[in-house]
Amino acid sequence: MSFVVPLGLGLLLGLIGPIAEHWGGRPGAAVGAVFSGGWPWACYAFLVGYFRRSKIGSVVLAPLGLAIGVVTYYLTKGYLASLDGLDSSGAGSSGISLWGVLAFFFGVPLGLLGNLAQVPGTGGLFFRLLVPLVAFYETSMRLETESRGPSQVVLGTWITVRFTAVAVAVALVGHTVWGWWRSRRIRSAGVGVG
Repeated sequence: MSFVVPLGLGLLLGLIGPIAEHWGGRPGAAVGAVFSGGWPWACYAFLVGYFRRSKIGSVVLAPLGLAIGVVTYYLTKGYLASLDGLDSSGAGSSGISLWGVLAFFFGVPLGLLGNLAQVPGTGGLFFRLLVPLVAFYETSMRLETESRGPSQVVLGTWITVRFTAVAVAVALVGHTVWGWWRSRRIRSAGVGVG
């Protein structure tokens, strides 16, 4: 049962982007912009590894869930395009091939890094900062290269993601420093009593 949840979440990850884009409107454009980017997919693989106890489970389930998500994404996108009378032949199979291979290429290390992020304190901090850094970098690149094309909703979404990534990184560092400081204080209090 424990392997069904990450694979089911991979399926859900593949459904969210195309359905939100098809749904339309401001919320659909915002959700579609988020889930058509790479960082939520990296976050998914990372979190699969983070919540697995074994490294083997992390490096197997993360890329497998990503591959399920990729196939679902392109099949759903093609089906929804055909409902609108658009020709989507060819794009889906090439997207599945390319991103399916990349799912395994990136899924394995991201699952492993997520598993390594379980290390408490400063030992796992760098790994825990990986997803906020990826989200910040990707949205910064999109803002720099595509700032004239997307709608104001999409630009606002990328700015919000970038701000949130910085806030999460600061919170992770703050939480780690606070934990280190508390444990140091408790140890020094224990040494003083003995």
